[in-house]
Amino acid sequence: MSFINNVIGYFWGDESFPVLILMVCIAVLLFHFRREERASLINTLSFFFVCQAGLILSGILNVLEFSRAAPVLREAFIVGCGIAFIRLWGGMIFRIILPVFKLTPPRITEDIIVIIAYVAWLMVRLRYAGLDLGSILATSAMITAVVAFSMQDTLGNILGGLALQLDNSVEIGDWIKVDDVSGRVVDIRWRSTLVETRNWETVVIPNSQLMKSKFMVLGRRADHPVQWRRWVWFNVGLNGIPPAQVIRLVEEAIQQTDIANVAKTPLPNCLLMEMEGKGYARYAVRYWLTDLASDDSTDSVIRWHIITALQRAGIKLAVEERNVINTKENVKHDEAIHQREVLSRVKTLKRVELFASLTDEELNALAERLRYSLFSKGNIITKQGDEHSHWLYIVINGEAEVYLELANGGRHTVRALGSGSFFGEMGLMTGAPRSASVIAKTDVECYRLDKEVFEEILRARPAIVEEITHILVVRQAELEAALHEIDAQIVQKDTSQQHSEILSTIRHFFSLNA
Repeated sequence: MSFINNVIGYFWGDESFPVLILMVCIAVLLFHFRREERASLINTLSFFFVCQAGLILSGILNVLEFSRAAPVLREAFIVGCGIAFIRLWGGMIFRIILPVFKLTPPRITEDIIVIIAYVAWLMVRLRYAGLDLGSILATSAMITAVVAFSMQDTLGNILGGLALQLDNSVEIGDWIKVDDVSGRVVDIRWRSTLVETRNWETVVIPNSQLMKSKFMVLGRRADHPVQWRRWVWFNVGLNGIPPAQVIRLVEEAIQQTDIANVAKTPLPNCLLMEMEGKGYARYAVRYWLTDLASDDSTDSVIRWHIITALQRAGIKLAVEERNVINTKENVKHDEAIHQREVLSRVKTLKRVELFASLTDEELNALAERLRYSLFSKGNIITKQGDEHSHWLYIVINGEAEVYLELANGGRHTVRALGSGSFFGEMGLMTGAPRSASVIAKTDVECYRLDKEVFEEILRARPAIVEEITHILVVRQAELEAALHEIDAQIVQKDTSQQHSEILSTIRHFFSLNA
């Protein structure tokens, strides 16, 4: 029994038990909160318990009167236990405590502080062992000079990492571009900086390379939020299309739409960049990206808005010109496709009660003159208060929403529109300003009927105005009922005066004789 007591008494002090309990508690916390680092934690604990076993061995050698080996082993394993303790404390402070306060210093900062603690702990133990620190420092200076000369590249990377941290050139979370590599900085280590690309690649860049060469920090500007200017290019032919019209159409389509990851300040804009000798003008849309990881997907959405805006205006994107010779069979094929399209449009028109009194011949005439219009998700199809949109839309595919713009800036949803729905009849028939706005909830395909087209039919057969007026009165009553959340039949009780007013307005708008 005295043998065991002598062995334990040689290395076990009053502080040993509290240190052991503290080590276990820190290890449990790290094991729970830092699951991805469990392998490293297990290695540290294994090293600690190996050092504890070494202390037991030093106690045994002391009892067996190995007077020189026992003290050396004891000091060496005490230093080892201290290193393991410092490492766990460093993990506790930098990976559990600081993140609670929203502080996430780079790993290199943790490494520097932990290494300084290692050196300080080693110096303390050497001092307790009775060694002269002055002579040790002089000798270590010579060794350091030799090591520094033989490890110039490694030291360059280490010093580069320190310099990057000290002047805040690069921080974790920054998006940088080095040569042809573009990605987000995820860690700054002793030797290198880790950059994750959009392709799910992790690029290891030596710190010395960042110090010696030029690199770009994307989206960073003093006193401004992180956002990165992007360019989306497109071409439009020069055949009588004013550049100002192209710019206005594209800017209105993009600026009036809430597009994810596109900044509102500065606003996206469209520019005429070049006049190509091949017969087209080259334009670019500039916008500011707020989520730098979503560059390609946001570019794609911007391109889709450009296409739909130009398509609605009947403007085609410029493509390489080719000479194509149509054969008779191709002409017949195109004619068959056109006839099927007209029949499809006639079926759509028959579902619109506004045209219920039209003959097949009149419906065919309308079908030939309908304009196909495509809207991207989020586009404002009609704007409340617009006095110049004298046309009607018929939804073919997609979903839209009718809403009122309130004085406080909010929106009041009136109703949803799906396939077969139509809107804008009051603007078409009376020229009245738009009473509500309509927004595309998905990509929406529509047919657009302009006033000039319908005017030809009304002039040829003015009698249908009476029936159309009745339908407009009913639709107006339904809209008012939806707005005030009351029964539409109550609103329709006294509509004779409204019927006369709308009828008179239609006749005046289309210059029809009473």
